[in-house]
Amino acid sequence: MKPKLLFGLALLGIVAGVVSAYVYSRKLPTQPPLAVSRDPYPTGIYAEGIVQSEQPSGDDINIYPQVAGPAVRVYARPGTRVALGAPLLAIDDAVQRRVVAEDSAKVAAASATLIYQRDQLAILVRQAALDRRAVSRLAMLTAQDNLGIARENLKVAVMARAADAALLREYVLRAPVAGIVLRNVATVGSYVSAQGIYDTYTQGSDPVVVMQPRSSGLQVKAYLDEILVPRLPRAGEIVAQMFVRGGSEAGIPLQFVRIDPYVVPKIELSDERQEQVDTRVLPIIFRFTPPPNMALYPGELVDVYIGTRR
Repeated sequence: MKPKLLFGLALLGIVAGVVSAYVYSRKLPTQPPLAVSRDPYPTGIYAEGIVQSEQPSGDDINIYPQVAGPAVRVYARPGTRVALGAPLLAIDDAVQRRVVAEDSAKVAAASATLIYQRDQLAILVRQAALDRRAVSRLAMLTAQDNLGIARENLKVAVMARAADAALLREYVLRAPVAGIVLRNVATVGSYVSAQGIYDTYTQGSDPVVVMQPRSSGLQVKAYLDEILVPRLPRAGEIVAQMFVRGGSEAGIPLQFVRIDPYVVPKIELSDERQEQVDTRVLPIIFRFTPPPNMALYPGELVDVYIGTRR
């Protein structure tokens, strides 16, 4: 190797070392800390909360179809206001329509059989009126039995057609209440069933549609850890504030509504389906008025601090 080439490589290594030393020795400015909520009460207790639509009891409405099949049409998108009974989703009903058509054919055949058996009995009755010896008692009883069987077959066929026609109406998922569609996870071609629709992220089944009844505001359901339940003030002395994560440091005042008096497992720990849940929480409901300069939506996680009224 030529001496000039060796000298050049050595010089290049020295320059690279100086540049690296300068780059890694620089002190980057410290990033400002994220806004975190602070306990506004001297002896407050913390609970994790989730924003919901305001309603007298329960949570938002989870809607599942009664039948299964691929979705063929989506009527209501998230954010749509719908009336009671408005269509939300249509499921492929080609197979069920064929069943109803077959039922109609069975009803027509049973009706024709009934007419035939009625005519046969009428003929025997006329013959017996002219000459009783022309019609045996066995033939008369057989004709009467055949007519009764035909009536029952027609009744069964009509009932089957009515049941299948009622089931056919279930292939259009409708709103059980007047309200707002918060979530509609179905798309044209996706498979839905009475268990909901498969979510590849959570690896579980989700409701096909989630609705919020028409209401005047929002509420928050706070989940208080069971180890803090003994410190919870009495219902008449509860005050609370809510803090939006990543939002303002100012707390939003909450109005106590009720306590759901049953401690339930806390499931919002991770997305692992095999997780063994050993933490339990007490649900507490609060009502609040959203600030005019802050957007809040159902399903949003918030921090809740509970104190004692002085």
